[in-house]
Amino acid sequence: MATEAMYADHFGLTERPFTLLPDPGFLYWSPQHKRAFSVLEFGLLSRAPITLITGEVGSGKTTLLRALLEKMDATLTIGLISNAQGGRGELMQWVLNAFDIPLPAERSDYVQLFQAFLDFLVEEYGEGRRVVLIIDEAQNLSVEGLEEIRMLTNVNSNKDELIQLVLVGQPELRDMVHKPEMRQLAQRVAANFHLGPMNEETVAAYIAHRLVTVGGTGQEFTPEAITLIHKTTGGVPRLVNQLCDLSMLYAWSDEAAEVTRTAVDAVLNDGVFFGAASEPSRYAKQET
Repeated sequence: MATEAMYADHFGLTERPFTLLPDPGFLYWSPQHKRAFSVLEFGLLSRAPITLITGEVGSGKTTLLRALLEKMDATLTIGLISNAQGGRGELMQWVLNAFDIPLPAERSDYVQLFQAFLDFLVEEYGEGRRVVLIIDEAQNLSVEGLEEIRMLTNVNSNKDELIQLVLVGQPELRDMVHKPEMRQLAQRVAANFHLGPMNEETVAAYIAHRLVTVGGTGQEFTPEAITLIHKTTGGVPRLVNQLCDLSMLYAWSDEAAEVTRTAVDAVLNDGVFFGAASEPSRYAKQET
């Protein structure tokens, strides 16, 4: 029997509750995540030219996106770019690929790439569908790349936007958008939200939620253990997952009935937990 199966069986769970893969089935709707999701939905329903969602690494942005994609209906045509990089022309190829648009024969010609995308937008509009381009990890784009993406929102038909953008990324994306040379892009951001870290109360509820989701009681961690987990991780969900996973493994190896502060301390003292809460950005604010 695999170690992870024994650890799950020991606590009466159907599977590991703290895996790092983004899974909407595990999504805990903290007050912040509810607000972020509401902003995402509002951006789409209000036909906002650009919706901006930012947060620290591991704050749950990608999981929110997956939950959003599961709710979309046939009136929206969604294209997702997970990690776009490159200069002029290369970025346009990413966009075409996101919508499965065949590349023109002379793919190096930017005008032809843009025209192929424009033809697609007009066709979708004619069929009564709205086009939404989601760019995850958008902080990896250059200022020039962001401006190129912004230019897409200039395409319209009468009063209707032919394309909406959803930019998702780390806090530095927000800094880029606020640069003076990005004022035209900033003016088109009609909906935005920043996901900050969880407070201790939310961390406790988050841990309990994930445990209950896989058949647990939600009481497998003692309050003292949760306090240390919050202090160590700074309330960042991905770091909470990492430390909880290791702490449950240590508790299982000690044949303990619950995860105590002793197990968490042992993980930290052994140096097997490589996560650490980063310095908060100027946008970070713990939920209250």
